[in-house]
Amino acid sequence: MAPTVAEPFSDSSALIDFVINQGNGVKGLSEMGLKALPKQYIQPLEERMCMTNVQAHDSIPVIDMSNPEDPKVTKSICEAASKWGFFQIVNHDVPVEVLENVKDATYKFFALPAEVKNKYSKEHSSSNNVRFGTSFTPQAEKALEWKDYLSLFYVSEEEAFALWPSVCREQVLDYMKKSEVVIKQLLKVLMNGLNLHEIDETKELLLMGSMRTNLNYYPKCPNPELTVGVGRHSDVSTLTILLQDEIGGLFVRGNDSDNWIHVPPIKGSLVINVGDALQIISNGKYRSVEHRVVANGSKNRISVPIFVNPMLGRNRTTETKRKHNRCSFSPYNSCKNYGKHNSTRYVL
Repeated sequence: MAPTVAEPFSDSSALIDFVINQGNGVKGLSEMGLKALPKQYIQPLEERMCMTNVQAHDSIPVIDMSNPEDPKVTKSICEAASKWGFFQIVNHDVPVEVLENVKDATYKFFALPAEVKNKYSKEHSSSNNVRFGTSFTPQAEKALEWKDYLSLFYVSEEEAFALWPSVCREQVLDYMKKSEVVIKQLLKVLMNGLNLHEIDETKELLLMGSMRTNLNYYPKCPNPELTVGVGRHSDVSTLTILLQDEIGGLFVRGNDSDNWIHVPPIKGSLVINVGDALQIISNGKYRSVEHRVVANGSKNRISVPIFVNPMLGRNRTTETKRKHNRCSFSPYNSCKNYGKHNSTRYVL
């Protein structure tokens, strides 16, 4: 039974039970019409977004991918990855219809009854490759984040049809399949920038050995200034490809480390960012940059990132380092060696 608006969640166990155990998520809290943010979501001052630190005059590059072989385009991609670690692409090869379909499917999944979504929670999911959750590690975090998510790790189409929610699986698979073309285009350009002109099977596994897609839902929040949608973090991926809706709320750390830059939504665009793995593979030429998502007081927001990850378990960076001029990172053999920040995670 859900607590009433007049009964705030002063007891953390009651909050955990409602949000996590019953599968209501943060969306369930938002739909209760709470007048004040539950204390468990109030972030320390240093973790809240200070809008005076936003660089209104700066923006990350927007790159037209109509002709990805154009030297001006390839130069822009490498420069953006080096200077900003983030850029947006337009006129790419993922049809707008595919993007709209996966956004619609995201809303449909989160509109499902709590008991249906809860079948995919950590406690009930039949596979670790399918996970419905909220915040990052809610049982351990001192202050929770204002978001819900569905995480889908791709193994095969057979597994996806067997385990992924039917309301969104075909749309997510189509989005991933169509995005793979763009991912390979980008990685080819970025590797050329490291003087690696051929990507064989071994290098492809290093760069994109696995993919995970998240459906993220950020419900409207009673006190958005007191919390975060996602706290500041970098991604552990090689690349992250993000589809965001028209609401906005993604901020990237600027070159001046105290300031943040808003990434405005552009219809039909995809946001690309360098992950920790690519920063290491490139010996620091390409930058993995902190980013965060603010909560919104009036509108629900969704985003759909694809995390392109290296194949872990084998040391595959030797040749890359030999061909790049300077070596500033040691080889990695496991995930723990390339997470730069304690807050490195799969979000957006």
